[in-house]
Amino acid sequence: MGLKDNIMKKFNKHLALLLLFVSIGTVFSQEKEKSTDWALLYKTGNPADWPADQDAVIAAPNNHKILMENEKVRVLEVSLAPGETEAVHHHQWPSVLYIQEAGDFVDYDGDGNVIFDTRNIPPLQFPMTMWKDAEAPHSVENLSKTITIRLIRVEMKK
Repeated sequence: MGLKDNIMKKFNKHLALLLLFVSIGTVFSQEKEKSTDWALLYKTGNPADWPADQDAVIAAPNNHKILMENEKVRVLEVSLAPGETEAVHHHQWPSVLYIQEAGDFVDYDGDGNVIFDTRNIPPLQFPMTMWKDAEAPHSVENLSKTITIRLIRVEMKK
């Protein structure tokens, strides 16, 4: 396989994963001979209405470390140990995530309903980069017994 083919293959994988996480509505798997639908249940709303004490750095300080912050961005180092569930928190600004590693995980909304479960999709390939809009209160549970979820989150302030 040539360099151009390899680059296109990686680009297509990242594009497919980006669509899976960011799309509102239905996302289709690209498995051979079958198509599976996943509805993404992320809640939206006005970040100004979300409790200030549920900001990620305040509500889940053991999982969100500020690496840099100014009037334009806040850069967070996020980690979640094997078997750990982080406290309910929100992200009031849209952001870019650079996910370095992760095993299976479940993301719950602020009421404890499942938003996303990685066990229901084809295996993700890390590292990966993705865009996320502001996220209403939620909590992630790391289902892995051996892999720490590690990512860098760059939040874009308005």
